[in-house]
Amino acid sequence: MRLIYLTPGTGSYYCGTCMRDNTLVTALRRLGHDATLVPLYMPLMTDEPDASEGTPIFMGGVNVYLQQKSSLFRKTPRWLDQMFDSPKLLAMAASRAGTTSPVEMAEVTVSMLRGEEGHQNKEIERLVQWLKENQKPDAICLSNALLIGVARRFKAELDVPIYCCLQGEDSFIDDLPEPHKTQAWQIMSERCGECDAIIAISYYYRELMARRMNLPLEKFHVIHNGIALNGYGPAPNPPTNPTLGFFARTCRAKGLHTVVEAFILLKQRNTIPHLKLRVAGTRAAGDEAFVEEMKNKIAAAGFASDAEFGPPLTREQKIEFLQTLSVLSVPAIYGEAFGLYVIESLACGVPVVQPRSGAFPELIEATQGGVLCEPDNAQSLADEVEKLLTNVEAAREMGERGRQSVRRDFSADTMARNVVKVLCPV
Repeated sequence: MRLIYLTPGTGSYYCGTCMRDNTLVTALRRLGHDATLVPLYMPLMTDEPDASEGTPIFMGGVNVYLQQKSSLFRKTPRWLDQMFDSPKLLAMAASRAGTTSPVEMAEVTVSMLRGEEGHQNKEIERLVQWLKENQKPDAICLSNALLIGVARRFKAELDVPIYCCLQGEDSFIDDLPEPHKTQAWQIMSERCGECDAIIAISYYYRELMARRMNLPLEKFHVIHNGIALNGYGPAPNPPTNPTLGFFARTCRAKGLHTVVEAFILLKQRNTIPHLKLRVAGTRAAGDEAFVEEMKNKIAAAGFASDAEFGPPLTREQKIEFLQTLSVLSVPAIYGEAFGLYVIESLACGVPVVQPRSGAFPELIEATQGGVLCEPDNAQSLADEVEKLLTNVEAAREMGERGRQSVRRDFSADTMARNVVKVLCPV
């Protein structure tokens, strides 16, 4: 199978969607398929070898923005557009991308969803021409529904099946101001309905998005995310001190504040002697102030020496970090569509405590590698962490059950084989 897979890059911080897409394309190649990962907007940021290397970036973020703001840039020659697609300029744009709010992005989001009817049609036509000049693919897959604007032109010009993945678009769209929020949902519903199939990364998200877009459930397939398992495994030696960990983007939406409050409660209870907190993960522009607020809160409670906030990590460093933990929690305060960190932690034999929301109950049931707490509730999180860390053997067994489940059901190759079944049904 020759597959074109389109995914948006961030250019400045690790993104779970980018990492999942990169892992998927790499696994498809390993299975013998001709899969091309095409980056959009910005370069990809991934902690594994970049599967998009050698492929040009399309719909460069600077050009997309300028074409939204001025009709002049919708008519500029390609040589001028190339200047705005320069790596140096995209890097500058990416450095502030994390501070871009849904309010600022509302107009361009709706315009991109409108595809050939939007202000960025010139960028879509360039991508269509590139696909025509290369070998015609057997299928095209879009990383998420925010890219659905290209589907009609692809269908008209290439006459190939179009598949769309769903990976957490709802929270971004719901933060758009009106009338853009309603417009975005309406356009997505119409255009996703034109796809050959839709792939959701969890049953929770399939049901949510089918309802929000008013589309029949039978149009959806569920394929859980998977990870490349090489390097993952239990720590050679258990942590010296009981350690609560957080590994995700260090922002409020991921629930870092809840973990910090739970940690302080546990230290004050003093039922887990020598308890430590370790926090790591990517930081987008604008996250630093929040992280400092969390550090100050811990310091004010008198536990600064027991908490560590680390920088973004390479893949090897991430595995080493996870292996130092006794339990991991990323209590996102929104409906998480999956939560890649859950299976990454379990791949190291580290159990998790996650809120009873989003896809987390589904993952806990599937892996038997953790327990649930009440959403956005530091006391409930502290209670569940306390139960685990005061029963070390039960926690170890839970982590091992989760590890075996990830190896069996959540590998990159399993994910890739399931994708092939959807794209190439017998």
